[in-house]
Amino acid sequence: MPNLKNYKRTEYKGGTQNWSIDQDKNGNLYFANNSGLIQFDGSTWKKYALPNNTAIRSLKIDDSGKIFVGGNNEFGYFKADEKGELKYFSLSKLIRNKDSQNINLIWRIHVFNGEVIFQSFTKAFFYKNNTLNVLNAPKKFQFSFVINKRLFFQDKVLGLLEYKNKKLYPLKGTTVLNDKEVWAIFPLRDNKILLATLEKGLFVYDYNSVKEWNTEANTFIKRNTSLGGSIIKDKFIILNSVLNGIIICDLNGKIIQHLNRQKGLQNNTILTSFVDSKNNIWLGLDNGITFINENSPFTYFDYSYNIGTVYASVLHQNKLYVATNQGLFYHSWNTSFTDEPFNRVEGTIAQAWNIQVINNTLLCSSNSGALVVKHNKVSKILDTKGYFGFKKIPGHPEYVIGESYNGFSVFKITPSTVEFVNQIQGFDETTNTFEVELDNDYLWLKKNPYLYRMELSDDLKRFESVKKYTQVSAINKGIGSLQLINDKVYFQSKNHFYRFSADQDGFFEDRKMSRLFNKIPVINTLIQDSKGNLWYSFNESLGVLEKSGGGKYIRKEAPFCNLTGNLVNNYISVNTIDSNNIFIGLTDGLTHYDAEISNNFITKPIAFIESFSFPGDTILTGNLEIGDKQYCLPYRDNHVKFTFSSPTFENQENVSYSYKLEPFEDTWRSWSPLSIKEYTNLREGNYIMKLRSKNSFGVVSDISQIKFIISPPWYRHYLAYLIYILLIITGIYVISNRIKLKIRKNKYYETIEQRRLYLEKEAKIRHEQHELEKEIEKLKSDKLQIKILAKDKELVNNSLQVVKKNKTLNTIISKLKEIDTNILDDSTKTEFNKLHKSIVKEVNTDKSWKDLEKHIKNVHFDFLKRLKEKYPTISPRELDLSTYLLMNMSTKEIAEIMNISNGGVELARYRLRKKLGLNKKENLIGFLMSI
Repeated sequence: MPNLKNYKRTEYKGGTQNWSIDQDKNGNLYFANNSGLIQFDGSTWKKYALPNNTAIRSLKIDDSGKIFVGGNNEFGYFKADEKGELKYFSLSKLIRNKDSQNINLIWRIHVFNGEVIFQSFTKAFFYKNNTLNVLNAPKKFQFSFVINKRLFFQDKVLGLLEYKNKKLYPLKGTTVLNDKEVWAIFPLRDNKILLATLEKGLFVYDYNSVKEWNTEANTFIKRNTSLGGSIIKDKFIILNSVLNGIIICDLNGKIIQHLNRQKGLQNNTILTSFVDSKNNIWLGLDNGITFINENSPFTYFDYSYNIGTVYASVLHQNKLYVATNQGLFYHSWNTSFTDEPFNRVEGTIAQAWNIQVINNTLLCSSNSGALVVKHNKVSKILDTKGYFGFKKIPGHPEYVIGESYNGFSVFKITPSTVEFVNQIQGFDETTNTFEVELDNDYLWLKKNPYLYRMELSDDLKRFESVKKYTQVSAINKGIGSLQLINDKVYFQSKNHFYRFSADQDGFFEDRKMSRLFNKIPVINTLIQDSKGNLWYSFNESLGVLEKSGGGKYIRKEAPFCNLTGNLVNNYISVNTIDSNNIFIGLTDGLTHYDAEISNNFITKPIAFIESFSFPGDTILTGNLEIGDKQYCLPYRDNHVKFTFSSPTFENQENVSYSYKLEPFEDTWRSWSPLSIKEYTNLREGNYIMKLRSKNSFGVVSDISQIKFIISPPWYRHYLAYLIYILLIITGIYVISNRIKLKIRKNKYYETIEQRRLYLEKEAKIRHEQHELEKEIEKLKSDKLQIKILAKDKELVNNSLQVVKKNKTLNTIISKLKEIDTNILDDSTKTEFNKLHKSIVKEVNTDKSWKDLEKHIKNVHFDFLKRLKEKYPTISPRELDLSTYLLMNMSTKEIAEIMNISNGGVELARYRLRKKLGLNKKENLIGFLMSI
C-alpha cells in the first residue's frame, strides 16, 4: 500500500460528491463538488459557488489560469480579480436563445486546439475569443475524450465520433458500444486505445474493431463496474470502480495495486481520479477526497496485511518471513508480489524477536523459545527459553550461539538436523536490551551501561573469562553501539569508531571509519546489509551510507524522513534483498523501499504567501501574479496579517515555514508549522515580507515575497513637513517683528520702570527709616518697660521689707503693751509712752502697701482685664492672687502680702484652680502666663 490521506467533508466544508479534479500551475488543487468549486492549497480549503448554487460536475484549467466549470444548465469560468478573489463569469449567457433550451448537465470540459469545449448530453459548446459556437449531438452524446491530441465523442446511436474541422466523423466498428457507456479512454501501445465502460468491462479498439480486453483488470471491472480513470507515468492505468475502490494495472492489464475501504479509503465509490504534477493520485469519492502518495519509493504493509510491529524480516525459499509482536508471518515471493495478506507460521503466536537463515536453516527467536521453521510451520523447538537471536561462531562452522533471556546457548546445525548442545556457563544475566557480536577471539555483549568481553572455551561450554568495560575511550565517554562491519567488531561512541587490540589489551580508534560519520548526527544503531550499505538510526530517524565504487559511500537521509518516529527503537530492522527490494521494520507494519526509483520524488517545494490582510480588506495573493507589484497601505491599516501555503501534499503535517519582514526583522524566524503571522503597529516605510517553506524531506523552497508600503500618518506626511517648515518660517518672521516692537516698547517702559523703581526704592528707604525709628522707639519702650518691671520688683521687695518692718513694729507694740508701766518711774514712763506713740505713728503713717497694690494693678492692668473678661466670676482677692502668682512670688511672700497663712495661700490657690477649670496635672502659673 502507498501512503494515503483521507479528507472528509467536515474538513473541506463542501458537499459529499466530488466529480472532477484539476491543478493549476501553482500546484493548487480544485475539485468539482456538489456544493461548488473547492480550492485546496495544501493548508486551507476555500469554496466558491455558482450563481444558481448548483453542483459542479466538471472542471478544467487552461494555461491562463482560468478555471472553467460546468453545472446544470450553467457553465463559465472562475478568474481571480485584482484582490485575488475568484469571481465567476458565466458563458452560458452567450448562448443564442434557440440553443439555450435543454442545455442539461455539463459532464466534460476539454481544452483542445485553443478552444474550450463544454459537453452535455445534448450539445457541445466551443468557446474561443469570447464567442460561443454550438455543436448539437447527432442523437445523444454520452461522454467525450481527448486522447493523443484527438477529440472523441460517444453517441448513443453512431458509436465513437472524432471531431475534425468542425465536423463529427464516425469511427469504424464502434457501434457495438451503443449499449455501453464509455467512461474513459486510455492510449495503449501499437496505436490502440482502451475503452472503460460502466458495466460491460474493458475493450481494446485498434480503429477497426472493438475487442474485449481479457485481463485481470477486466475481470475486476466487470465485477465492480467502472467510472473511468486516469493514466500515470504513461505506464500504469488507474481504474475507478463503483463497488470496490480503485485498481492500478500495467498496460498489459496486470493488477499492480488495489485500494479500497479495507485498505484505508473512506469510500468504495470512486467518481473521479486525477494524477497531479508530482505523479501522485487524487480521488474524488462519493463521499470525500483521498490523496495517494504514489510518487514515492515507499509502500507499506500495515494492519490490513495482518502484521503489527516488525522486528526482523528475511527471504527464504521464495517466501518473505516477518517477525512481529504477534508471531512469525510469511508471504509468497515472486516477481509480481500479489496483493494478499501475510499468513501466520503455524505454531508461532508469541512475540517473535528475530528470523534468520543460518546454514540454509530458518531459525526463529521468539518468546516461546528457539524454533526451527520448515514448510511454513514450526518443525522443532530447540529450547523453550526465550531467545533474541543467533550468531555464527568463528572457527566452528557447524555451531551457532544463541542469545537467550538468561545467557547464551550453543546449537549445532548440520544439513540434516539442528540440535541444542549446551548452555554456556559463566554468564547468566538477562540480556533484554543488548547488542552482541563475535570475532575470532571474543564474544562481545553490550548491555547498558557496560560492555562485556567474554572468551569462549574451546569446547564451547563455558566462558573462560568475563571482563567488564564502562568506556572504550577516555575522551568520548560511554558506549554508543556495537556492530560487525566487514567481519570486524567496532565499538562506537559519539560517532567515533574503535576496535580492540588483543596484543595491547586496549581499544584504538579507526579514523577512516570515524571520518565516514563525521558530519552525521550522533547515531545509536548501525547495521551493515547484504550489499555492504551502512544503515544507521539517530533521533528516531533512519539514514544510509550507500556503498559505491572505490570504497566510497553516498549519504542518504531525506528519503527516510517520513519514517521518523515509526522505527522500532533498539530493534532497527533492514532487510536488503536487492536495490529494488529493501524491507524496513516499523512499529505499525513493514515498509518496502525501492532504492532504484529516482529521487525526483523529493522535489523543491513552492512557498506562497496565500493572503495579505489588513483592516477592512484581504488580498488573496496566492491567486495572483505578484511580480514586483507593491501595495500601498494608509497608516491606519498598519496592522497586517499573512497566511502561508505550500502545495506539498506528501506528509503535509511536516511542512514548516520560516519568514522575516524586512526591515522590521533582521533574521529569519525559526521553522514552524504555523501558517499565519500578524504584525501590529508598524511604522511607516517600505516593507518586504519574505517566506520560505520546508517539506518533510528537509528541502527548502525558493523565497516568495510581497512588497508593501505603509504611508505615514497625515501629521508625518512630507506635505505636512512642508507645511511645518512654512509655518516655522512664518512664525520666525512674525516673532522677529514682534520682538523688535517689543524691544522698542521695552525701552520706553524700561525708562518708566527705572523711574518707578527709583521712587519705590526711595519710598522703601523712607519706610525702612520710619520702621527703624519705630523699632528704636519700641526698643526704648521695651527697655523702659524692663526698667519699670525691675523697679516693680524692687518696689515689691521694698514693700515686703516695709511689711516685715511693720509686722516687727506691731510685735514690739504688742510686747510694749504687755509691760506694766506702773512699776516705772515717771521719767521712764514718759519716755516709754513717747516711744510707744512714736512706733504707733510710724505704723499708721506707712502707706507703702497701698502704693504697692496700686502700682501692681497699674503694671498688670491688661492681664487683669483679660482674666476678668475670660472668667467673670473671679473675685478681686483672686485677681490679686493671680497677679502675685504671675509675678512668680513664693507662697510665703504671698502670705505676707495678703496677711494670711501659708495654708490660706494653698487654699486660695485651690479655689482659683477650680474656678479656672484646671485639673491637678495642669500648671497654674503656666496657664496664667498664657492668658
